[in-house]
Formats: sequence, C-alpha cells, structure tokens
Amino acid sequence: MNKSSFNNIALLLLRLGFGGLMLTHGLPKLQKLLAGDLTFGDPIGVGEPASLILAVLSEVIFPILIIIGFKTRLSSIPVIITMAVAAFIVHANDPFAVKEKAILFLIGFIAIALLGPGKFSIDKK
Repeated sequence: MNKSSFNNIALLLLRLGFGGLMLTHGLPKLQKLLAGDLTFGDPIGVGEPASLILAVLSEVIFPILIIIGFKTRLSSIPVIITMAVAAFIVHANDPFAVKEKAILFLIGFIAIALLGPGKFSIDKK
C-alpha cells in the first residue's frame, strides 16, 4: 500500500470517527425536536427553536454528509461554528474539562475541512 492509500484511509477514519461521534450528540436533539419540545439554550440570540434547529442541522445532517463525503469541506463549516459556540460561548465560564470535548470536536472538524474527504467519499477529492 502506498502513502496515498494510507492518507485516504486516514481521512475516511477521521470522517467516520468524528462524524459518527457527533451524531451521538445530535440524535437526542433531533428526537427532542421531533417530539415538539423546542426548549433549548439560545447562546447566539436567535431564539430557542432556531437554536435547536441549527444544532440539529450541525450535529445530525452535516455530520451525515461528512461521513459519506459529500460537500465535505462546506459541510464542516456549520459543525465548526457550532463547536466554537459550544466551547467559547456556552461553556465560556466552565472549567477546561467541561469545554474540552467541544474543543476536540472543533479541532477534528477543522482538520476535516482543511484536508478534504479523501478518495473514499462521494466527493473523491
């Protein structure tokens, strides 16, 4: 196996790992939305229902697109913004241990945005 193949496998693992783990945070929010419970934090001042919808898009829909490698770089942007808001606004006054998970996701999705999806994706770049 050549270096390019290893790089493409690594990009696939990055997409599957970070995208799949992000779904574990987004699916409960999707269930909440589908149940009609629109109560949610409003860290950026757009209203609770809009914040919940944006969180569901960023933690469910876009990670699915990232997992399959469709418009990967563009799909990473909303997830990056959501994780930046979580780390630096929602958890701004919390200890580092609380905001650490959001920062790890932020770093992972920035890497995905910079590196692209790799060969094993719909984008095939």
